[in-house]
Amino acid sequence: MTLLDMFPSLGSTMTPRLAPTVWPADTHYDAEGRITVAGVALADIADQYGTATYVLAEDEVRGRCRTYRKHFPDAEIIYAGKALLTRAVAEWVTAEGLSLDVCSAGELAIALAAGVDPERIVLHGNGKPFHELRAAIRAGVGRIVIDSLNEIPLIAALATTPQRVLLRISPDIDIDSHPAVRTGVADQKFGFPVGSALAAEAVERVLRQPNLRLVGLHCHLGSQIHDVFPYSEAVRRLVGAMAAVRDEHGHTLTELDLGGGHAVAYRCGDPELDLAELADVLDDSLDAACARHGFPRPSIALEPGRAIVAKAGLTLYRVLSVKRIDRGRTFVTVDGGMSDNPRVALYGARYDAVLASRHPIGPEQTVSIAGRYCEAGDILAADVRLPADLHPGEVLAMPVTGAYHHSLASSYNGVGRPPIVAVRDGRCRELLRRETPADLLSRDLG
Repeated sequence: MTLLDMFPSLGSTMTPRLAPTVWPADTHYDAEGRITVAGVALADIADQYGTATYVLAEDEVRGRCRTYRKHFPDAEIIYAGKALLTRAVAEWVTAEGLSLDVCSAGELAIALAAGVDPERIVLHGNGKPFHELRAAIRAGVGRIVIDSLNEIPLIAALATTPQRVLLRISPDIDIDSHPAVRTGVADQKFGFPVGSALAAEAVERVLRQPNLRLVGLHCHLGSQIHDVFPYSEAVRRLVGAMAAVRDEHGHTLTELDLGGGHAVAYRCGDPELDLAELADVLDDSLDAACARHGFPRPSIALEPGRAIVAKAGLTLYRVLSVKRIDRGRTFVTVDGGMSDNPRVALYGARYDAVLASRHPIGPEQTVSIAGRYCEAGDILAADVRLPADLHPGEVLAMPVTGAYHHSLASSYNGVGRPPIVAVRDGRCRELLRRETPADLLSRDLG
């Protein structure tokens, strides 16, 4: 029996902490008032594996994969491995029917070690070194997305059998405003501007190579897009570009990859992309664009990454100190920071955090959660409400840290990267162990 069971009136003094928009679906309180995910108490994970520690809910990852499959049954869903890639994650997403996008030889090696069928792997990247192109082609990856003219002769020379490729097209769509038209794409480093002479030259060069098979176009509009309009506009412009290739060269492209960038909520109230609405808009846009150009409907691919793993992950920290500045802020310093979550410093990302080791029932205070690193900007979250009696040693949980946290983590100040602990059905297992000083010294040749 919990305190709430014994004293229901206490509920009126408590602030809800487990909003379903930012926590894994199977997140609850146990009888002791501790937060649990998939039946595992977060405080127990902190005790067993230390902190800072990433926690990843396997069923949440798999469930998000199934949601995409449900809303887009006829599309190819390609998980963007840059968001978070371990052997286990690669196994989960491919077991749920997704393909996999990699953008380096390292990500490719992880995918192959996980047993992913190379035919289901797509190689991305705006700058692909020769050795990475060679590794991908030798592995037999299904498709390579071409981002520059320089890549065309390299891929053609390396390929011993016909290699399927897509051209990355920048559709000149501003995701922040309507009618989604900008004057130019001079500031865009990715791909070939739609309708440009550079894009036309890329098409012509690929089609001249007997070892290359141009199967379609690819685009990626940006990140954290919650409005479906840019995707509708991308379909209109890219189907027009595909029709132009047919009219100019008599070559019909059959694949259209619309990338990812699907927004997720990092805090309560943040906007998210509505997948049902996106599915309807894409269907209508494809019908209209193909009818307009008399073009056969291409197969569609989407590349969610953040939208698959962000909400499935959270990070555990232990409080090191509580510092109340006279006539100023209260800083709660934890044993992690910008090396395990650089997104705050890089992008101004905003997070929330809660006390995981007990259910607070008293007054609260507004605090800033500070990292342990020697940087003034190492602030993980500002204006967070935490118990007024918070003290060192207690465990905090920060939700929605499954995407681009481990991927961007560093060993700044000589602090090893955190482990990743997966939870499912009341059990936990370590997917990646903590990086140790011995690991750091193993690379130092003296």
